[in-house]
Amino acid sequence: MASNALDQVNSPLSSEQAEQVNRLVGSLAPEQLSWVSGYLAGLQGQPLAGSGGQPQAATARQRLTILYGSETGNAEGLARHAGELAAARGLDVRVQDMADYKPKSLRDERLLLIITATHGEGDPPDTAADFHEFLHGRKAPKLPETKFAVLALGDSSYEHFCQTGRDFDARLEALGAERLTERVDCDVDYEETAEAWLARALDGFAEHAETTGTPNNVVAFSGSGGQRATSRYDRKNPFPAEVLDRVLLNGRGSPKETHHIELSLEGSGIDYQPGDILGVVPENRDAIVGELLEALSLSGEETVSAPSGEVSLAEALKRDYEITTLTPAFVGAWADLAGADTLRALTAEERRRELMDWLEGRHVIDVVSEYPVAGLDAATLLGMLRRLQPREYSIASSHAASPGEVHLTVAAVRYESHGRAREGVASTYLADIAEPGATVPVYVRPNKHFRLPDSAETPIIMIGPGTGVAPFRAFLQEREEQGIDGGSWLFFGNPHHRTDFLYQTEWQRWLKDGVLERMDVAFSRDGAEKVYVQDRLRERGAEVWRWLEAGAHVYVCGDAERMAPDVHQALQAIARDHGGLDDEAAHDYLRELQRGKRYQRDVY
Repeated sequence: MASNALDQVNSPLSSEQAEQVNRLVGSLAPEQLSWVSGYLAGLQGQPLAGSGGQPQAATARQRLTILYGSETGNAEGLARHAGELAAARGLDVRVQDMADYKPKSLRDERLLLIITATHGEGDPPDTAADFHEFLHGRKAPKLPETKFAVLALGDSSYEHFCQTGRDFDARLEALGAERLTERVDCDVDYEETAEAWLARALDGFAEHAETTGTPNNVVAFSGSGGQRATSRYDRKNPFPAEVLDRVLLNGRGSPKETHHIELSLEGSGIDYQPGDILGVVPENRDAIVGELLEALSLSGEETVSAPSGEVSLAEALKRDYEITTLTPAFVGAWADLAGADTLRALTAEERRRELMDWLEGRHVIDVVSEYPVAGLDAATLLGMLRRLQPREYSIASSHAASPGEVHLTVAAVRYESHGRAREGVASTYLADIAEPGATVPVYVRPNKHFRLPDSAETPIIMIGPGTGVAPFRAFLQEREEQGIDGGSWLFFGNPHHRTDFLYQTEWQRWLKDGVLERMDVAFSRDGAEKVYVQDRLRERGAEVWRWLEAGAHVYVCGDAERMAPDVHQALQAIARDHGGLDDEAAHDYLRELQRGKRYQRDVY
């Protein structure tokens, strides 16, 4: 920092002010420094206090609307940050969740910034689905006077990387809108890329904004009031939570390994609501780090510059980098280093599907072992790896019922592939390493789109097979604390009744006490035919329809790839078969439930 220090002699600042500036700048991360730079740049356009000349009439820029579609909260966080940066540039800004945006307003937008995630294999987040459908439908207006830019978030380990952002970008152009800045597709370690792109995009919006009248450089946030975390702990500054207890929930002989984990939040000031998410910041196992270092002929003692500071290579690989999940970018970079033409050919865009099939079940160790590179240095290796990301879990407890604690339901991921044993990074970290008394870095992410109804008297239908049942344990704990009886119906599924009936005694107690009115189970491997929660829904279709017509809210948690779509189809069939609706009307009925926050999903 010394070379960048402010020289008080050559500045208009006092020595005390210069010292304060140097102290602040020295404490800032690169993305924080970028934000402050943008803020100060924006202030340059404001009248200077004490400057001479006649006062000029104040003017405001056209409003910039920032719409976000968020799955894990990252798009929302970026949208809020973008709003602050835009306001610092003198723009009048509105930041709004797509779920709360009125599509008819689109024709009046002149400056539009879209920030969106992609869910699973190319689908829009649930919160963005309605707007996505409108924009791609016949009712979408022509937008010849709209200038736009799109920031897309995604995960390059999926085939349809950033697909929703690509959809919005292409469709806005097709409707006649003018693209001010080329779309950026951000991977899971998106911060630096997004920060640099936002600076360019917002400069472009500020340059094209027209003055309209009285200035109002206050950011208007819409659709998220009162839902942001108030704790000082987040993914970049997690709280070290002590492990209080860890219990294996499966019985002897079960092929599954599901753990109930209790963590202490004492002294953190962290609060949460049923439906919220707990982020866990894991670390890679020493054995996996050692295997990778051996394959690369590196000692691990090399000093490297990593997110956690100047540390050994082994420590950086353990705490800072993703060393299991393979990405197309890593494969391409490694192919260049290894001179592996067949591997490089596999990364061609037209072979994307083939590449994704090849990546299935492979880890970084497989590629570096099969295509060795001699003389690799530590810095080159780290430059090809993604940052190790937190893993997020649905909270399985009510803070009202368990003050100062947070509970999780975690399925340990273990399997074999390509001749090697594989393990999930966070799930086995929690299952094996996080013994009672140890600490686990955590943070809470509010999940405003998975909330109990405002009225405790509103009936709820909960659908959660496997670990998807976790938030419904929290829901019923909360209702028990509120003294609410009845109006709760749970659908639960797992392979076997004898070994996989998670939290069985708790459900039975709540049924006996009246907190839980009904429970239907589907143990898929206990009968001659496999039965799943969606099958139970269809079997109870007439009664489910009566609950829906009585105002029930529906909640789905768990597998996004198969279970959630199958449950959605079952609900649509119920609306058709028992509500007398045709296919289109049944589809619209579920859409209306989603708009009214009566159909909410937490799927992964």
